[in-house]
Amino acid sequence: MILLKKVADLSRWLEKQRLAGKSIGFVPTMGALHAGHISLIDISKKNAKATICSIFVNPTQFNDPKDFQKYPITIEKDILLLEQAGTDALFLPEEAEIYPEGVKGLEKYDLGRLESLLEGAFRPGHFQGVCQVMRRLLEAVRPDHLFMGQKDYQQCMVIRRLLEIMELPTLLHPCPIVREEDGLAMSSRNMRLSEDQRKKAPAIYQSLLHLKNGWTIEKTVSFLESNGFRVDYVSVADPVTLEPQPAQVRPSIALIAAFIGEIRLIDNMPL
Repeated sequence: MILLKKVADLSRWLEKQRLAGKSIGFVPTMGALHAGHISLIDISKKNAKATICSIFVNPTQFNDPKDFQKYPITIEKDILLLEQAGTDALFLPEEAEIYPEGVKGLEKYDLGRLESLLEGAFRPGHFQGVCQVMRRLLEAVRPDHLFMGQKDYQQCMVIRRLLEIMELPTLLHPCPIVREEDGLAMSSRNMRLSEDQRKKAPAIYQSLLHLKNGWTIEKTVSFLESNGFRVDYVSVADPVTLEPQPAQVRPSIALIAAFIGEIRLIDNMPL
């Protein structure tokens, strides 16, 4: 695996791959990698001839600065996991390489209702930050294929919109959620859970199963609260627009965001 820290070096490496007739698969991450991330690498290797991963903790998508400061950094472990997975290249830029003019006064994107629903309502500015960094990464990589986890379902919908805005031919692949044995969706944030919180955390997955089996949103909220969660939202929504819709309408997607202690977990499930 080759390690690249500069956009110029990245461009030269990508040009060599394209001259060799290789399609480019891209897996953007913020590090603290786990089996869910590695599953994206595996899927990329099956769909593209060259796979590049990026690790960059993007400051502009954290509406809570404390969350940014506490984000886990495990770069040596991450590099080892990527090498073992057969990743071809890792793009590991400094902030100044992504935002050479700083992070103040950045561009805004027309994301429509996606920006004000669910995560958008509870994390104002988050998706603008996601688009700001992803535009720069996509311009640098120009991938044929983009692989992102469905755990961040709304983010996948936002990036689909960004690709339309940028008029890029990149094919977005939303990839299945990878779960622990007890159903908890794998997430870098799970590293911050205490032992007691970790035992309670699978209640989110259980809630989604209950919703799928006919529970009301109100009953689901009560179940989560009884397990020690502070609920931001439980929603049954249209899988494309994410507008709320009756639970019996199909297709639907159920989405949950809730705090256990100070750790905010999200999950979703098609209904």
